[in-house]
Amino acid sequence: MSESTIQLYNQDSHRKTFEAVVLTCVEQIRENSDANPRYVVTLDATAFFPEGGGQPSDTGTINGIAVFNVREDDGIIFHTLAAPLTVGETVTGKIDWARRFDLMQHHTAEHIISGLVHKYFGYDNVGFHMGSEAINIDFNGNLTEADIRRVEFDANGAVYENIPIEISYPNPEELKSLNYRSKKELSGNIRIVTIPGYDTCACCAPHVALTGEIGGIKINSCQKYKSGVRVSMLCGTRALQDYNIKEKSVADISVLLSAKPQEVQETVKNLKNENLSLKGRLSNLQNQILNYKAAAVPEGTNSICIFDNDITANFLRPYANLLMERCSGICAVFTSTDDREYKYILAGKSTDVRPLGKSLNEAFQGKGGGSREMVQGSLTGDRRLIDKFMADLTV
Repeated sequence: MSESTIQLYNQDSHRKTFEAVVLTCVEQIRENSDANPRYVVTLDATAFFPEGGGQPSDTGTINGIAVFNVREDDGIIFHTLAAPLTVGETVTGKIDWARRFDLMQHHTAEHIISGLVHKYFGYDNVGFHMGSEAINIDFNGNLTEADIRRVEFDANGAVYENIPIEISYPNPEELKSLNYRSKKELSGNIRIVTIPGYDTCACCAPHVALTGEIGGIKINSCQKYKSGVRVSMLCGTRALQDYNIKEKSVADISVLLSAKPQEVQETVKNLKNENLSLKGRLSNLQNQILNYKAAAVPEGTNSICIFDNDITANFLRPYANLLMERCSGICAVFTSTDDREYKYILAGKSTDVRPLGKSLNEAFQGKGGGSREMVQGSLTGDRRLIDKFMADLTV
C-alpha cells in the first residue's frame, strides 16, 4: 500500500492551487460501456478535499483536466478525472474555489448553529446534508419559532465577532478532558474544530479561517422530522441570492395587489377569505342552476344523454342524482372544455351501468369505473359519435 497522501487542505483551507507528483493512474471500469472514460489518479499531495464530515468532495481541474469526484481510503486520496495523467509527472491542481468557499461557509455556519442548539437545549445534530439549494441539519428534539430565532440571532453574533477558527489534533489524554461534539466513535488522529464560545466538534472538513467570512446566516425553515426537527439554512452569497428572489417576489405581489410590501400578507389573507366566500356563493348558484336544468326534463323519461360544457366535473354527480329522480332508465352527462376530452357520468336506478361504462371506455379510449348505480370517468372522442353510441345502447 502506498504512503498516505499529504492533505494540503488541512494545512491551509484557503489554498486554491498546488503542484504534486502523479503516483498512479488507472482507467475506471464503468458499467455503461458507451460512457465517457474516467481515470482514477493518486498524487503525493493534494488540496482536493474528499467527501467527508457531511461535506461533498471538491471539484476543479488537474493540468486542465476536469476532476469529477474525490474520495479517501485508508489515508490515500483518489481523484476521478476525465482524461489520464502520466505517472511521475508534476501536475498543477486548481480547486473550484467558488464552490469550495461556499461549502466552507455553510459547514462553519452549521457548526455554530449545532453548537448553540446543543448549548441551549441539549439536542444533538443527528443528520447533516449540504445540498445545492439548502443546507439541512437534523436535531433530535423539538425547537419552537422563538428557539430558532434566538439561535439565528446569536449565530450571526458569532459572524460579527469575526472569530478565528481553531484546528487542533489533541492527544488521547487531552481528548479525555475535552468536551466536544461527535456523531460517532472516533479513533486515531482526531481533528478538532473549535469556534471559541460557540462550538467544539470533531470534523475532518475544511472551514473558513474567520467566522466573518461566513457573511451572514439565515434559517429559512424548521419542520418536524422523525423524532425531532429538520432545520434548513443558507449563508453568504446563497443567502443573499435567496433574499433577492424573495424580495422580488414580494415586490411583484405588492404591485399586483396594489398594496405596500409590508401589507401583502394581510391583503392575501383578505383575498383568500373573500375567495372562499365567493366559492360558497358560486356553489349555491350552480346547485340552483342544476335544479332548474333537471326540472326541465319531463318526469318519467326513459333514458337521457346530455352534453353540457357549462357544468364542471365536480358537479356531474349531483346533476346525475337529480336526473335519476326523473328518469326510469339511464342518465348520461358529458362535459368538456375542448369538445374532444370529456368527463362523464352514467347513472341508473334500476339498471347496472357498469357494462355500459366498460363499453364506452373501450370505444373511446376512456377510463373510469364505479358502482352498479353510478360510473364516472373520462374519454376522448367526437360528440356526434359519442351521442350515437349512447343512443344505440340505451334504446
